[in-house]
Amino acid sequence: MKIALIGYGKMGHIIEEIAAGRGHEVSVRIDKDNRDDFDSEAFRLSDVAIEFSTPATGFDNVVRCLREGVPVVSGTTGWNDRLPEAQKICRELDGSMIWASNFSVGVNIFMAVNRQLARIMNAFPEYRPRMVETHHVHKLDHPSGTAVTLAEQIVAATDRISSWAEPTAGECTPDGVLPIDHIRSGEVPGIHTITWDSPADDITITHSAKNRSGFATGAVIAAEWLVNNHGIHSMQDVLSDISGYDFR
Repeated sequence: MKIALIGYGKMGHIIEEIAAGRGHEVSVRIDKDNRDDFDSEAFRLSDVAIEFSTPATGFDNVVRCLREGVPVVSGTTGWNDRLPEAQKICRELDGSMIWASNFSVGVNIFMAVNRQLARIMNAFPEYRPRMVETHHVHKLDHPSGTAVTLAEQIVAATDRISSWAEPTAGECTPDGVLPIDHIRSGEVPGIHTITWDSPADDITITHSAKNRSGFATGAVIAAEWLVNNHGIHSMQDVLSDISGYDFR
């Protein structure tokens, strides 16, 4: 499989290493200094693109892939508000894409646990949820895309939680709002902790990434799957198909 890499920072280099280990070839590497390579034959002949760039460029990169007829797997967060627009363009062009806030298999298992726990907690109003996400100092957006996805799962499954918010320092969020605190520290790959607090006890679930390899491996797995599955999909679709367990 020929993979076009869009964004050639730390994640791009790790994806390249993982892809080579799985027998794939990187056909072109596009970063901020060579964006003209979107118009290259090497890009157009790629089987799939994997896009990890910046919040400011994610939408445009995905659309460029779709317009060139290259299926695209995007893990860039911070442009979620334009995702419906990108998906609309994908449908109009009869293209293929997967966007995910996190491609790690472990994180997606964690999301499945989070969703199920929130459904259970819907019957126990004495428990109130809160979330803390910690990432490296280079991460530009907050809360993280993964945290937003986790929060949206809780909102969808819990009648008494209607929204989420980042609280101002020293302030409490009102009832019905899930607070998400963010921490930026060193080179932390990513830690997400959700606590359900009650007067009697706490129930806490945590996912802690040890490095970026899990994100990269999941993105390559998604790219392998997308090549044979036309249309707009999610990482939950990928893992459900591979495992037989319904992640959706």
